[in-house]
Amino acid sequence: MGVKLEVFRMTLYLTFPVAMFWVANQAEWFEDYVVQRKRELWPPEREGQLEEFKERLRKRREEKLLGAAQQSS
Repeated sequence: MGVKLEVFRMTLYLTFPVAMFWVANQAEWFEDYVVQRKRELWPPEREGQLEEFKERLRKRREEKLLGAAQQSS
């Protein structure tokens, strides 16, 4: 029984990770479950929201540079 048990265990050890890898890499499954769940948790942002954020960052950077230039003068 020892050899048969070892063959069974080796088959199980090799089959399980390969099967999980195959299941996890199915494009249809990924689209149906993962992407859909992500969109539920974090809905797409408004169109102008990204532009507003970039503008705020630009203004903040300009203010920092202006403050640094005034201190060095």
